[in-house]
Amino acid sequence: MDCFNQFPKLSGRKKFWIVCFCLLGYQQLRAQNVVSLNDLSFFDNPSSNWKVAAGAQADMVQDEVLTVKDGTGILVNLPGKKGAKDLFTKTVYGDADLELDYMMAKGSNSGIYLQGRYEIQLLDSWGTVNPKSGDNGGIYERWDDSKPDGQQGYDGHAPRQNASRAPGLWQHMKISFQAPRFDGKGQKIANAKVLYVWLNGVLIQDNVELSGPTRGAFDKGETATGPLRLQGDHGAVAFRNIRIINYDKPQPMLSNLKYWVYKGGDITMDEYKKLKPESEGTSPVLSSNQSKLNNDFLLRYTGNIQVKEAGVYAFKLSVPGGKGIFRINGTDVVALSENAGQGKVQLQAGDHPFELFYSKTVDWAKPALGLTIAGPGVREYLLSDANVSNNDPVDPIIISAASNTIVRSFSDLPGGIRVTHGVNVGSPGLLHYTYDLDKGMIVQIWRGGFLDATPMWHDRGDGSSRPAGSVQYLGKPVPAIEKLHDANAAWGLDTAGTGYKPKGYVLNADDVPAFKYLIYGIPVNDASTLMDKGQGIHREITLANGVDGLFYHLASGNIETLGNGLYAIDDKSYYIRIDDAGGAKPLVRDANGKQELIIPIQKKLTYSIIL
Repeated sequence: MDCFNQFPKLSGRKKFWIVCFCLLGYQQLRAQNVVSLNDLSFFDNPSSNWKVAAGAQADMVQDEVLTVKDGTGILVNLPGKKGAKDLFTKTVYGDADLELDYMMAKGSNSGIYLQGRYEIQLLDSWGTVNPKSGDNGGIYERWDDSKPDGQQGYDGHAPRQNASRAPGLWQHMKISFQAPRFDGKGQKIANAKVLYVWLNGVLIQDNVELSGPTRGAFDKGETATGPLRLQGDHGAVAFRNIRIINYDKPQPMLSNLKYWVYKGGDITMDEYKKLKPESEGTSPVLSSNQSKLNNDFLLRYTGNIQVKEAGVYAFKLSVPGGKGIFRINGTDVVALSENAGQGKVQLQAGDHPFELFYSKTVDWAKPALGLTIAGPGVREYLLSDANVSNNDPVDPIIISAASNTIVRSFSDLPGGIRVTHGVNVGSPGLLHYTYDLDKGMIVQIWRGGFLDATPMWHDRGDGSSRPAGSVQYLGKPVPAIEKLHDANAAWGLDTAGTGYKPKGYVLNADDVPAFKYLIYGIPVNDASTLMDKGQGIHREITLANGVDGLFYHLASGNIETLGNGLYAIDDKSYYIRIDDAGGAKPLVRDANGKQELIIPIQKKLTYSIIL
């Protein structure tokens, strides 16, 4: 079926969109090299400080303590006092992406050396407000002993913000690395680059050029490939879910490019065949610059794409201000798409004819044709020229929290949940949270930047804002307080039948809010304060009078009891610590396939959310 029959002009009010056209982004469709941690066979001659385990737990008080559980699936470094060594992979890598989880012991120091030479620092930087290059997620300094004291370190790159979690919590990191380039004589012609580092959902390094090996590199030279190296002689650390994607295959190429430009972007397929083109010719590159028209044109390309290795290839097509199609071997790979589209196709090695259409009809958008490809052993890259637009004319609207700040907005949570009466509370300690006035509970907490209010304040807006830092969701919102006839009774999903009435909030002298509501006829005061160094939030729930059968909902998900009132939630994503419950005993119970942590409450409960 011919899907490119119609190119109707876009109608309706002008709107903005964000086309995610990532030139070097993390792709779903790529061969994944998942490192087996059933043993240490992936690594070269591991020393005795490295072992595999089934679990790990850090001590929140003592430095350098990781307690492990026998089994497999987790890689653990327990350096001890003597003989600890770094760990090297047997495989060497050039361009590569690395994704993993890691857990730091309290006070611990480690690192990931790309090609054994360029270090991404791993450190217990929990609570650090102004991170440096030696902090968690930093690109470590280079070093020159010949320079004066205090000047030996140079060319380090601090993370954009501190997105680090507490000791003993699993942290997630994604790294994309581009190896240095060399000519036929072995001379370096381009420096290595860290294309990005994401830490706990936040971009902390972006397109950083590395002038040479960082301090601690195993040698001072640079090569096209090298092993992955995990630092083992400094501090206790654990790793899991390690994935390495090696980009070692030749890139597909375009050839025999021909183009035709037709006036009238809304013409049909049959009409363009009958029309004389405004211009036509051959081109060395795929580009919208072939059209001398800024709008109302149809640009058609044909040519061949040469694939060196058989496999599934993914394409992204960007056609701002219009529509487009991309075909290979006569089959639509990217079907008729408005502004942008993507698709996959199985290709055999060899040359394949392609056809591409770009119909532009929106006068305020800039012509900017873009086409990318990614495949087995091939990192996503542009097949077209660099004249690519993200179609986003809007600068982000960021709200900082230089002082204690409150912003009301909608908040969107995983699972399609929209909190319609959310209060976002920001602090200069760079730890923030959203309070749901409908449920009387905190629904998300995050470290780093405060709010991205672009969707709320741009144009007509939709009333929502987004955390601008590393966010931890606290589960599906439910009423914080419930009256249960016994400890196994189901927790209500809403406040129906509780007489719940929100009473807003009052500010103290530091503009920190205490939320107030009525439930079962009882006035409740719900106050939160920032812990020292922004390491968490201390919560104090006070009831005007006690009523039998009241319970407080602390958390839901996977819950692990660690002792001394400390609980790890959702596979060690964050901690709940019960500070004072007036002698009441918490209960971990099963509920709808998950676990719930609840506790009886009389007149007062204090606890902390730590992350």
